[in-house]
Amino acid sequence: MLDESSVVPYLTERNLLQADSYLGNATVEVLTGGVSCVVLAVSNSEIDLVVKQALPELKTKAKWVADQRRAIVEAAAMKVYHAITPENVPQLIDCDPSAFTLTMSRLPRSCTNWKIDMLEGRIYPEMGEKLGRVLATWHNATAVDAAIKEKFLEGELFEQLRVSPFYRAVAAKNSNLQSVISELIDEITTEKIALVHGDFSPKNIMATADHNPVVLDFEVAHTGNPVFDLAFLTAHLLCKIIATDNQGDKDLLAVTANEFFNKYSETIRLAVSANLPKHTALIALARVEGVSPVNYLSLDQAERLVKLTKAALLGSSMNFAELFDLAKGA
Repeated sequence: MLDESSVVPYLTERNLLQADSYLGNATVEVLTGGVSCVVLAVSNSEIDLVVKQALPELKTKAKWVADQRRAIVEAAAMKVYHAITPENVPQLIDCDPSAFTLTMSRLPRSCTNWKIDMLEGRIYPEMGEKLGRVLATWHNATAVDAAIKEKFLEGELFEQLRVSPFYRAVAAKNSNLQSVISELIDEITTEKIALVHGDFSPKNIMATADHNPVVLDFEVAHTGNPVFDLAFLTAHLLCKIIATDNQGDKDLLAVTANEFFNKYSETIRLAVSANLPKHTALIALARVEGVSPVNYLSLDQAERLVKLTKAALLGSSMNFAELFDLAKGA
């Protein structure tokens, strides 16, 4: 695996860095890679790059092994998304399949992480609206492109990184939810509608100084059901509503979720699954009972989230707006 001492020689070998940079005039910075990657920033007067390498085993409390080929998938998906909305996706510079490594342009230092912004009370609902437009634009473009859909048909990485640790893990702990979860799994694994990002989460979204989103981390991209992207983002917003005791922040987060959903619905040319509230609830529940729990919920908050999401999964008529209205009062 690459580290601070080996990344400059590596980039030099890949002809992405001039040989004289090897002598010490390149700055290397370790960036957060979440639980799945090594991420290193390298810069000098000529280049400003980010190098990302997939780990063979994710850094979670529970054992979670995932195929490093996801780096190759990520590079291919980044090309697709950048071509559709270049202002919202970094530019891919290089992909090294043998080392499961990709290199991309670095974003401006003024960009902030959307997850951290919201957790610290910097909540701008226009981010939700803009992300709804971006996501619908991606889904619209790829749903009608047979070549793209064929390229990303393999579902093994989606199973390893999302279906198993989120859906199946919760089902294994809740026998009364197994029937509904089985139906939801069937929907996201058998319906091949468009290119799905697969990790459309606030932690993977950067915000520019004027609140425009730039999306990262495409390693779970696959041809599937777009409802997963909608639910993955809104599940995180649901968790964050429960995580704050500030009613003003709760209201703004709910507005952000509704702005996201409304703009997506307005822009999309595909049918939106009626099961969106259940997928949202299940993914939020998995952030307590799944393989990768969030680290910002207190015990009481986690209990309230579990109660709300299980009620949504077992009920039959809760719509998207109602789910977030209930979250504000939870």
